[in-house]
Amino acid sequence: MLDAFDEAIWTGDGPDVVAAGGFRYPTRMAVIRLHGGGLLVWSPVTLDANTQAQIEALGPLEHIIAPNTLHDLALSQWQTAWPQARLHGAPGLAGKRPDLRFDRELGDTPDPDWGGAVDICLMTGNAITTEAVLFHRDSGTAIFTDLLQQMPPGWYSGWRALIARWDAMTGDEPAVPRKFRLAFTRRKPARRALQRIKAWPVRNVLMAHGTPVRTNAPQFLDRAFSWLER
Repeated sequence: MLDAFDEAIWTGDGPDVVAAGGFRYPTRMAVIRLHGGGLLVWSPVTLDANTQAQIEALGPLEHIIAPNTLHDLALSQWQTAWPQARLHGAPGLAGKRPDLRFDRELGDTPDPDWGGAVDICLMTGNAITTEAVLFHRDSGTAIFTDLLQQMPPGWYSGWRALIARWDAMTGDEPAVPRKFRLAFTRRKPARRALQRIKAWPVRNVLMAHGTPVRTNAPQFLDRAFSWLER
């Protein structure tokens, strides 16, 4: 089910996924209407008939964005349903998924076909994954994938709850998990990318696993990434 998030952008929650160690994650995607009327979908979740019908009612799907090497589980479903859509993958994903047809590797330059509606910045220097952060200009929304997370209260129990708390996954607001902080082995390029992101006129912050930030977004980004700027 798609829900309106802001001007020309919708979100859709998918089923939970289970990662290494049995950690369960909620999933979320975003759908953006480009200025020409076509659609861009970011981090697509498991596709069902209702979601497909809603997408087709909004307009032609032209671009599918896989923003890091960890969010690839549903890509084959979407490529099968919309074979004409261009698939954009984060650096390294094409090698991981040779079964898919990638049209472009994501970089620091937005695709010209996005018509200026969406900007992009790669957060490099991380040993886990390189994440492409998007910015939807019309709504002022910065879109993160795994670099910002916040699980609901009580989402984990037992030893997983203890690890999640240490990892900063279950705090009062979304945060960069400690495992990702430690994985930034090259901080200079990450800091340069962060400065680009913070230069965007951000009003909202959306993420795949966490509560969207709808107020004081620049101040939130300052808090969330203060450890990187020390």
